[in-house]
Amino acid sequence: MTRLSNAFTSPALVCFVTAGDGDTAANLDALVAGGADVIELGMPFTDPMADGPAIQKANLRSLAKGTTTADIFAIAAAFRDRHPDVPLVLMGYANPMVRRGPDWFADSCEAAGVDGVICVDIPPEEDDALGPQLRAKGIAPIRLATPTTDAARLPKVLEGSGGFVYYVSVAGITGLQQAATASIEDAVAKLKAATDLPIAVGFGVRTPEQAEAIAKVADGVVVGSAFIDLVEEHGENAPAALQELTAALANAVHNARKADA
Repeated sequence: MTRLSNAFTSPALVCFVTAGDGDTAANLDALVAGGADVIELGMPFTDPMADGPAIQKANLRSLAKGTTTADIFAIAAAFRDRHPDVPLVLMGYANPMVRRGPDWFADSCEAAGVDGVICVDIPPEEDDALGPQLRAKGIAPIRLATPTTDAARLPKVLEGSGGFVYYVSVAGITGLQQAATASIEDAVAKLKAATDLPIAVGFGVRTPEQAEAIAKVADGVVVGSAFIDLVEEHGENAPAALQELTAALANAVHNARKADA
């Protein structure tokens, strides 16, 4: 069993923050202390096209501080030393990942103890840009499925993917809207019929109540913008607020199915 597969033995809470925004090490520790099952660490980029205003601003704050790809791997490696059993996924865009070559990026992920990579703008049809190098190092290329991923394209999305499938529950950018639970349940059922990988649902999830509803039908719930908002509000003092929200979300996710048992 890998760290990622262990994390999804029951509904998992996946928490996202942007590297270099606030005190990243303390923010990550707060997420773990609050009960996060999987950490997504965002790689700041100048043109984060899939992200809404909150994460866009987090990217700009991080880049304004001079955050580099080397800094991100240092953050990841230090996290792995502190938390040897918590899965860590890098999420971002192709330019920072492949500009030095896919082998360099995969080697750096392996050295830092990264478990998976979500690259928003490398489509499955261009898997050879990074996928083979990640898989060769035992790092999961985690793919995105969306409401517009039809039955004809889904096999291509799933081919060569690993870790979990990230179902983007709305057609649009992060943080601004949330899909109806019924549509999520239907989408998760279709994905589960096509793959044995866990299905984690994200985009627009902000409250424990929303997280609980999704955790009743999906294998994981992804929360990002709500954490980013706290980092923007509290800056270097964000960890306490992050831990409090994580604990509330984790309690909702981990107990979502017990009420129905």
